[in-house]
Amino acid sequence: MKEKVFADQNLSRSKTVYIIRHGQTDLNKQGIVQGRGMDTDLNAYGILQAEAFYQAYKHVPFDKVYTSTLKRTHQTVHKFIESGIPWVQYPGLDELAWGIYEGQESTDETKLAFGTMMRNWTSGELHYKFENGESPLEVKERQLVVLENLIEDNNDQNILICMHGRALRLFLCLLTNRPISEMDHFPHFNTSLYKVEYDGREFKIIDFNNTDHLKYLLANDSE
Repeated sequence: MKEKVFADQNLSRSKTVYIIRHGQTDLNKQGIVQGRGMDTDLNAYGILQAEAFYQAYKHVPFDKVYTSTLKRTHQTVHKFIESGIPWVQYPGLDELAWGIYEGQESTDETKLAFGTMMRNWTSGELHYKFENGESPLEVKERQLVVLENLIEDNNDQNILICMHGRALRLFLCLLTNRPISEMDHFPHFNTSLYKVEYDGREFKIIDFNNTDHLKYLLANDSE
């Protein structure tokens, strides 16, 4: 009987989490690093991506919308927010701060710096960071606050999260209990979707980097 009660409690805490990256910005298009310190707007194409996602998923009965504090995530899911779904902003979902390289154009020097940093991180040197920036370990610490709120026992069954590329990779490692040195296991595209189920004990990815809602836009791009 006790085991059944525990199972029922876990079932009541089960959730489906839809995690997307924000739509395209001009800096994305230009290959310029944004990071936590760049509060940029979606460009015209990013607005189309956001609309495509909305049309594909507006039927989902979302109980809550989580975003970062940066407006490119707000703009990506604004139609869901405008429909009256409760909305919470979390600093923990902000992009990793790239420090002195934020807003800088891509050069041979910056490519070398980022290549070196990525090798450090994938080899497990997760305390490394750029000057005035953040390390993956520091991002993980602020994401733990989001995780605590995500798994709390409440009636939220479907949650939409809009965040940022590098932060998304780190958050998926946190959810799936994967070493964050393996963050590059999770590719992403503007407004691509990771759908994750939580059974009250663990998270499982059931939809991996889904861009089906963007097929029409991508087809037009290739013409």
